[in-house]
Parts: sequence; C-alpha cells; structure tokens
Amino acid sequence: MSSVLVGGCWLEGPDDAPWPMMDRAIEAAAQAFPVWSRAPRCERKALLERIAARVLVEADFLADTMAREVRKPVTWARAEVTRLAITFQLAAELAGAEAREELPLGFDARGANYRCFVERVGLGPVLAIVPYNWPYNLAAHKLAPALAAGNTVILKPSPLALRSTFALARLIEACGVPPGVLNVVGCDAGVAELAVKDPRVKCVSFTGSEAVGFRVREVAKDKPLVLELGGDASALVFADAELGWAASRIATSGYGYAGQVCISAQHARAEAAIYPAFREAMVAETLAIPYGDPLDPNTVCGPMITGAAASRAMEWISEAESAGARVLAGGRREGDLVTPTLLEGVPKGCRLASEEAFAPVVCLASFDTEAEAFAAVNASRFGIHASVFTKDKARIERAFRDLDVGGVIVDDFPTLRFDNMPYGGVKRSGVGREGVRYAYEEMSLPKVLLVRRESPST
Repeated sequence: MSSVLVGGCWLEGPDDAPWPMMDRAIEAAAQAFPVWSRAPRCERKALLERIAARVLVEADFLADTMAREVRKPVTWARAEVTRLAITFQLAAELAGAEAREELPLGFDARGANYRCFVERVGLGPVLAIVPYNWPYNLAAHKLAPALAAGNTVILKPSPLALRSTFALARLIEACGVPPGVLNVVGCDAGVAELAVKDPRVKCVSFTGSEAVGFRVREVAKDKPLVLELGGDASALVFADAELGWAASRIATSGYGYAGQVCISAQHARAEAAIYPAFREAMVAETLAIPYGDPLDPNTVCGPMITGAAASRAMEWISEAESAGARVLAGGRREGDLVTPTLLEGVPKGCRLASEEAFAPVVCLASFDTEAEAFAAVNASRFGIHASVFTKDKARIERAFRDLDVGGVIVDDFPTLRFDNMPYGGVKRSGVGREGVRYAYEEMSLPKVLLVRRESPST
C-alpha cells in the first residue's frame, strides 16, 4: 500500500492504483484549473519560491531517500536536489515576469489605432509521467513550468521511485499548494494509458523509454506532448583535444550512476592518430572509477536499479564479446552491480552498437575523418546530446550544423545539462523540449488581446 494525493487529500491505496483513483485525480485537477489559472502570477511565483527554499532545508533528507530507493550515488543525489531547488526558482522567476508582451503594429497602416498584447495561458490539467532515475528534478521540469503557467498536474511516478516522488509531493503540499493543483497517483501502464486518452487531460509530458513514449504519442492523438525518450550518446575526440580531460569526462559520463542516464556517453570515438593514447587513457580511467555502495560519498558507479537490469546489461556485454568485441576493462557482475565496462570493436548488429544500453558500458572505436565521425553519430536513430572534444572553432561550427542531435557539447561530456537551456532530442529520442522556459511554452498557449484605442465614429 502507498499514499495517493488526490484533491488535497492523502489517501491509502494499492501501489498500482486502479482507474477510480486516477479518475478522481483527473477530476480534481480539472475542477482546480479554472481557479489556479486565474490566480495572480505573484501567487504562483510565491508558491514556487517557497518550494525552492524548502527543498534546500530538506536537502539531506531528500538526497538520502533517493540514494536508498533508486541506488543513486549519494553525491549525485545531493547534486540532483540542488538542481531541484534551481528548477523551481527558475520557474518562480518566469511566473513573476511581465505576463503580457505588447507587439508593435506600426508596420501596417491599419495598426495605427490598435494595441496588440500577447499572454501565454495554461492549457489545463497536465499528466506528468516521470521515470525512476531522476525522480526529483525530472518531476520538477514538468511540475514547475506547469504550475508557473497556471496548469494543474496529475503526477504519475515510477513504481521504482514511489518514496522519493511522494517525499517531494509532501514537501510541495506543505508549501501551500491549493487542493487539486497537484495530484499524485502511482498506477500501472493500463491506467496510465487511460489517463493519457482522457479528454480532461489537456497535455502529456512523458520521460521514459522509446517504446512507451511512442505508444503515448499514438494514444494521445492530437494533444500537446513533450516526450523525452532514449539516447545512445557519442563523444568524439579529435587529435587536438586534451586527451586526459576527455577520457576522464567520458568515463564519468558513461559509468556515473551505472550509466542509467539517457545522455550518458555510450560511444567514445577517437581520431585514429591519437587512438592508441586515448585507448590507454580510457582503460586507466575506467579502472579508476570508484564503484560500490551508493551511500559512500566517493562512489561514482553504484548498483543497477534492479537485478533484472544487471542481467540485461551482462547479456548485452556477452553478446558483443561473442561477436568479436574485446573487453578492455570491467565486464563483471557483483550482485546487482555491473563493474564499469569498456569495450572495443563492438560489431554492427550487436545491441550495444545501436540500442540504448542504460548501463555502465562505454563502446570504444576510432575514426579516420571528421565526416566519418559525424556520420557515425548521425547513423543512430537517437539524438539528444553529442560531445565534441576539439579546439578547432571551424570544426565546432560544422559539428553544430551537421550533427543530427538536440544539443552539441564542446569539450565536456554529453551528460552536461543546465536547467534553463532547452533539452530534448530528435528522431526517436522524442518531441518537444524541456528546460523551464521551453517546457512552459510547450504547456501554454499564446493568447492575443487586440484593443482599439478609440471608439469608431458614429
């Protein structure tokens, strides 16, 4: 049994709540929307500021809860809680900004006697579906902009992160969120699909797997959607790069939190001229990654989220090795922990070559030309972030222009994300963008007010 927040009331229900509970949550959100959407922007701003401040007060509790539940290394958990506060503060600043923009009409003689204003207005109840790996900040990237825009929310957490999600919900409730504005219901996939289809839900924001995300897109039909899905990020290392820095950052990206990040570095590709030296550096960095107990502040790579996830990772490693790949470091399992694993020469056709590993595995390869390197990145059906380690400004511009991804990160790992920048992918990595202002725009509608300055003469 777990708690469920519906219409401002905490109820006890099964971990996978049946449809009647979800139905009540959607109805509560629908009933609360007309009031919350008309609440003064200063009231929304104040709520979001209170949430940001309280997150910092309860930071140790939140980080410990998450580290224990989803096995995130506690140092990474603390960093996520810090970003959680930042995300709500960014949304507070957005809510407090001038609501209406006046558009000039002087380019058209007809506009001389008119004033035109544009204001973004909320859409209605937003269904926010959150994964286990970032249960706080990925929830915040849906909640904070939704609340700033005047929407109400039905939050569906991962069954693997219920305690963390409900800890955040209780914190938000303690900050004075009006009844029905935030509702939280854990449910199974069938109930979630019914919620996606429900006409009272006006927008769906989903972070999770490619397969489930595109099922959401199919059943949501014409509703506004934000889908943040899978990735198999590449890091390209050119001959003019600082090899030690590149190897260190790629290893941290690929193995941190057991690689359970959709923008972790799965493929490290180095220019042939420096490949032997880069290969040696990557082996050394892989072997040096601290792994083990997620509650140890020194741990970078902890256990996988479940034993099944660890078995899947080992199966994929074995498949690649059987097909001719070489394990240069790691490749062992210790309980639910997969040791940081560096593979070389993973053949096409292996799942590690084309599927999202979501495990502490980095696939190493070389390239001869820039065009070859860019083509390897673009051959993926995913595309969120890619890294380019180089000092060549012209190459950086070509990478930005030619790489088919949502973001190009220069001289750092592809896992790097700041909470105010647009974040999202292309191809099978999703649709729409998060990042507070960008999610706010996805979850709202520009509404026009055109005012005649003088009454027409009679």
